[in-house]
Amino acid sequence: MEHYVKALKDGYTGFANYLWHEVTHPGWENYFYWLTAISLLFFLAELIKPWRVNQPRLRNDFWLDAFYMYFNYFLFSLIVFAGLSKVGVELFSDFIGLFGLKNIVAIHLETWPAWAQILLLFVVGDFLQWWTHRLLHRVQWLWNFHKVHHSILEMGFAGHLRYHWMENVVYKLTQFIPLSMLGFGVKDLFALYMFSTVVGHFNHANITVNGRLSGGIFGGLIGLAIGANAFEIGLFPEPTWYGCLATSIGGIVIGALALAPAMRYIFNSPEMHIWHHAHTLPADKPYGINFGLTLSVWDWMFGTARIPHDGRDIELGFPGIERFPKGFWRQLVFGIWKQ
Repeated sequence: MEHYVKALKDGYTGFANYLWHEVTHPGWENYFYWLTAISLLFFLAELIKPWRVNQPRLRNDFWLDAFYMYFNYFLFSLIVFAGLSKVGVELFSDFIGLFGLKNIVAIHLETWPAWAQILLLFVVGDFLQWWTHRLLHRVQWLWNFHKVHHSILEMGFAGHLRYHWMENVVYKLTQFIPLSMLGFGVKDLFALYMFSTVVGHFNHANITVNGRLSGGIFGGLIGLAIGANAFEIGLFPEPTWYGCLATSIGGIVIGALALAPAMRYIFNSPEMHIWHHAHTLPADKPYGINFGLTLSVWDWMFGTARIPHDGRDIELGFPGIERFPKGFWRQLVFGIWKQ
């Protein structure tokens, strides 16, 4: 019991020190300032060229969602999850120790190139999140928590992180064991995490982007990844910045020309995700559609993808939303007990 208490204390003090360091020490791998910078860029994009032109620039619940962003990204971990998650890891380690196991790693990836490990983590993690998202809609007590996210009546980038704190717990629980079996720990991969944040902001933003632009961006990112690893894979005799630039430009051109038609089948988008938030769902899909977080491929693969038409001005929410709590504190305890 003593080491569990120590784990709880270490978890909280460690995260508190980390959070203070994030706020007081700006840097290139600083989640706090990257989240702020990314959010400001999307805010400017919504101001300059909004998709839903009749929606107020400072939409309904904008400041509530802005608070949710920092609460779910940082404060929840400080208040609840930092210590409890560390205790959970200790409990799990002790449990498998009863069977003579030190870990449950099924596949050792240490010899894989870094890019291959990151790609595998991204694809497997996104697939697990997709199934978890479906569970949030299918299981009633989980749907009660997920209603907080679907209480958005006007879409905007900040709505990405408006969700009940219990979702943090659910998503981490459903990913912990599978990712542990692949040899991934609980450490964060900064670039991958920020990429998911950008895509999540984008999917909820009041903007629209054509396929050539999104294809060019995606192709450029692939080109950048290839250029960054060109020396290791034998593409260039030595690592150079101009080689990385060349592969990035090549990726942009190829992506804009070749990938544009396929983008809707690979990545989620505002045009697709808005249908996930539709008030009225298709009769044959009463539990929801378009569950993809970053990738849309799972929805097309499992038959849950629907884009009936341009959904720019469709009604959002869910039946009974007029009775749903409006403020943060009432939403904080929603689903825990009857209100």
